[in-house]
Amino acid sequence: MNARIPADTPALDWALPYASHRSAVMGRNVVSTSQPLAAQAGLRMLLAGGNAVDAAIAAAMALTVVEPTGCGLGSDGFAIVWDGKELHGLNASGRSPAAWTPAYFAERGGLPETGWNAVTVPGAVSAWVALSKRLGKLPFAKLAEPAIDYARNGFPVSPTIARLWALGAAKLGCQPGFAECFMPGGRAPRAGEIFRSEAHARTLELIAQTEGEAFYRGTLARQMVEHSRAHGGAMTEDDLASHQADWVGTVSQRFGDSVVHEIPPNGQGIATLMALGMLESHGIGGQPLDHVDTVHASIEAMKLALADLHQYNADIDAMQAVTPRDLLDADYLVQRAQLIDAAQAGDPGHGTPRPGGTVYLAAADASGMMVSFIQSNYMGFGSGVVVPGTGISLQNRGHGFTLTPGHANEVAPRKRPSHTIIPAFAMHADGTPQMAFGVMGGPMQSQGHLQMALRVLRYGQNPQAAADAPRWRVTGGKGVAVEPAFDPAVVAALRARGHEVTVEEGNGVFAFGGAQLVLRDGGSYIAGSDPRKDGHAVAF
Repeated sequence: MNARIPADTPALDWALPYASHRSAVMGRNVVSTSQPLAAQAGLRMLLAGGNAVDAAIAAAMALTVVEPTGCGLGSDGFAIVWDGKELHGLNASGRSPAAWTPAYFAERGGLPETGWNAVTVPGAVSAWVALSKRLGKLPFAKLAEPAIDYARNGFPVSPTIARLWALGAAKLGCQPGFAECFMPGGRAPRAGEIFRSEAHARTLELIAQTEGEAFYRGTLARQMVEHSRAHGGAMTEDDLASHQADWVGTVSQRFGDSVVHEIPPNGQGIATLMALGMLESHGIGGQPLDHVDTVHASIEAMKLALADLHQYNADIDAMQAVTPRDLLDADYLVQRAQLIDAAQAGDPGHGTPRPGGTVYLAAADASGMMVSFIQSNYMGFGSGVVVPGTGISLQNRGHGFTLTPGHANEVAPRKRPSHTIIPAFAMHADGTPQMAFGVMGGPMQSQGHLQMALRVLRYGQNPQAAADAPRWRVTGGKGVAVEPAFDPAVVAALRARGHEVTVEEGNGVFAFGGAQLVLRDGGSYIAGSDPRKDGHAVAF
């Protein structure tokens, strides 16, 4: 029998008015995610005899259920995996429908943020399958069990997710299929309420039974295409069937005694590498970590890197005039670093190198395998489109293209857009693994990677302290946003150097992302998880 609650009992207050202390989590096997139930799903796979890849896939599947505000079955995904001997990079972002041309969108008034004409082929399911087939140990269907259980039997919605859910519902409630799936009773679920989705559970079962075939070439693919046609979209069965996840390796940059690895473009990780290379040339490390000189130089390097990113980053097959190798050329980064004025904020444009809404998780196991994985619907719930009866919520990655004629990222048929979500990995210079890490949050991600690398790899902060530390974000021109906990003296010093600093009160979960880090320490791991997004690490 349930305990009866007196009628005069006040509603639970979900505010967290007091500063709290969180310690790093340590163990020989570890999973760190943005949601506790998903972390536990990964841990269950490790306890069942699986490896870090199995844990990462199970956690990723669970996150589509318990954190739909950041990802879904219609997400894209990327991964970097150390298998114990070598590093692998996986790009499972989707390409545009074959009908997408500049003329197609000119007739429709531009690139939309919502609806089917913002949806590229979703790639996350293909990431799970590719990782499992190449590097996993457990049967693929086993990995879906926790997610199916959460979807069918329900889970309590956390306060942070409830707040994001309400914002998403206010914006996207009119999109086709959204209210039916995500607004039971006509509203978003409140914190502490149990949410269930039988449709999501059945779809996960079908994906698990067919190892993704139903999603790209079967029943689910047909349902997606029928819904697209009914609502003015261009997605076809051929678009879905032609999708594949690609093993692409990594691009890297030496930073002190470490080498930081990112997925090659179309992801924005190359901006992190460029900024780190500039900071290395600039001589970062001479002042304390949170000193204004260190923060100023980091901001300036990031602005220079982002200017190049916005000009050149695209589907790697379209980057012919300026390649990733050109952007990471040592001499070029030295030239860019020379533009950093130690006393004054700049507003840089792009250089001219010579030719030559997201969830992140990390997992590691006792065998030495380490996984850096990310998947996302892009802007919160993404396009807002949900295919009826399936629980498939779809990303809005098409909005990442441009209509600028001749730009490397100009929209075109069967092309990957410039992408925000990026996993990161650090190796020791001797070739041994060091850290899997990532920071969620749209354009914050490459900036967050820079800040995590600086804190842990250059200054030796522990992963939890690095995740907790207040962050900054370049906002354009000389604009910089900082979190409320930022040192007021540093804020004043930045303003004195010409930075246009905005303190964003109470907006950390939206604007500054959430970080997860797993650092290898001998035969065990040290994990940090970000409280901004209910981050949680579990280990044994």
